[in-house]
Amino acid sequence: MCATIVDWGADERRLTPVVSVLAGDREGAYPSGNSVVVRGAGESVIIDPSVTVVARKGAPVAVDAVINSHGHEDHLAGNGLFAAARVYIHHADLAAARCLDGLMAVYGYGGPIEETFRSYILDDFSYVGRPDAFSFHDGHRWDLGGTTIEAVHLPGHTRGHSGFRLDGGRVFFLSDIDLTGFGPYYGDMWSDLDDFENSLRKVRGEEAEWYVTFHHKGVIHGRERFLEMLDDFHAVIDRRHAAMLDYLAEPRTLDEMAEHRFVYRRSVQSPTVAPVERRTAELHVARMLARGEAVEVEAGRYQRS
Repeated sequence: MCATIVDWGADERRLTPVVSVLAGDREGAYPSGNSVVVRGAGESVIIDPSVTVVARKGAPVAVDAVINSHGHEDHLAGNGLFAAARVYIHHADLAAARCLDGLMAVYGYGGPIEETFRSYILDDFSYVGRPDAFSFHDGHRWDLGGTTIEAVHLPGHTRGHSGFRLDGGRVFFLSDIDLTGFGPYYGDMWSDLDDFENSLRKVRGEEAEWYVTFHHKGVIHGRERFLEMLDDFHAVIDRRHAAMLDYLAEPRTLDEMAEHRFVYRRSVQSPTVAPVERRTAELHVARMLARGEAVEVEAGRYQRS
């Protein structure tokens, strides 16, 4: 499949003369997302080409480069579609863009779950490894001619998760700091709870006219509204932590915590739920132990102090 120039009509929302958002299906709900196009005088870039971009077979402009905000399947979906374009991703997530084995390492599932998820990524996300992908670091700038993109490293969701200042800072792309009621996701092997919270504090300093999330919320106008939504999003971490502490009134294992569920509703049925719940519990228990809020009463069993 080769990319073409496609008229997105009303599904392309122009925020500034050079930045537009390509709305994903169902407001960018997973498995889709809201991709961003930046048009420069010299080059044009698409950030996080979604499965909707793949389904439509292109963007409203010829794409010279693809930038991935991080190494997750829904953000890499169009890397193969734009085969002639350069691909960039933060150096900490570079392996995820280069090959499927590298992407699977991000999740850290292993066993039958990994094999099932591999097939899912290939079939539903059109994953194509890009061994030619380039890496970038925090603060990297792309000069597109008359406008720039600047990378802001915001780890925690993955090691390399990044946001981007667009059009001189008028627009900030938040990627998977998606400001949903679900809250922050840090359930993979390459996720880190402390890093995520530090990133949430860091991104508070971004002053933009428009904030864009890859999922659900899409386009947010104004800093005041952004900060309100960011506070609500951040508060989910403390609510999860408090719920886990309550559950540890009696000794529990990480597997018991995963089975209880603190992230997903019971109605969510997926083979990846168990490892995500377990990893999330593992990170919170580590925080409890460090704070003296809980103790390991016997090998692998934890209780509130």
